[in-house]
Amino acid sequence: MTIFVCGDEFNSILCGVYDAWMSGLGHDNVKLMTRKEQQNQTMQMFAQYRETEDALWKIKKTAEAVRRKISQEAYAWIYRASLSSEEGRADQIYRFLVKGFQSGSKIVTMLRDPDVYAVFSMNRQVANEAHLLTGFLRFSEQSAGLLAAVMRPEHDVLSLVANHFSERMSGERWLILDESRGSAALHEPGRGFVILSELPQKLRTYLSGQKAEGEYEELWRIFHSSVSIRERENRTCQNSHLPLRFRLYMTEF
Repeated sequence: MTIFVCGDEFNSILCGVYDAWMSGLGHDNVKLMTRKEQQNQTMQMFAQYRETEDALWKIKKTAEAVRRKISQEAYAWIYRASLSSEEGRADQIYRFLVKGFQSGSKIVTMLRDPDVYAVFSMNRQVANEAHLLTGFLRFSEQSAGLLAAVMRPEHDVLSLVANHFSERMSGERWLILDESRGSAALHEPGRGFVILSELPQKLRTYLSGQKAEGEYEELWRIFHSSVSIRERENRTCQNSHLPLRFRLYMTEF
């Protein structure tokens, strides 16, 4: 068994897919693994490890092949699956693409296949969490007119959430911090957003410790309290629609 080790990011996984595929060793004789997974696992006996090299031409060639020979939907699936926190996601994406290049666009309907369902499941979990955060995320105004929000998602959904707010808050200067990964999305009016993979610890601590105490935040808490009907409170229903893990950074709680 030859294990191709790639980075954790989507583009690096695409490079890993390219190297494993073009190795000519046979799909059953290769495996794809991220560097983080390699660090957390015991080295497999009798396995050969190969480091993949990232290259823009590999990324473009693999992405174009997926879009043209399978479908744009399949490409979206593997992108969101790459953002999952599930271990083995890189190899599952590889297995999905092997069958995708054989079956074409109908691969997204073949949910009885374990490899297809694994990617579908990761894609769905990531998309659902990103969708929930677009409604649960709360911004508070910082110095110099910067709007800041903090979140701690299970999956690496920062790019998906930032893309949503880039369209809806295009005229604002804002920052979204992923506290669990130490990354952030910074948006400038009229210029889109950039992902900052590492923020200074001092800035991370400052943003994580901020509490929304401004006038509008206080008005929002008062409104939230006034419209609630204590006699009709249903904690079980509330928790099903708004899990507790999202409430830590929400203004009204």
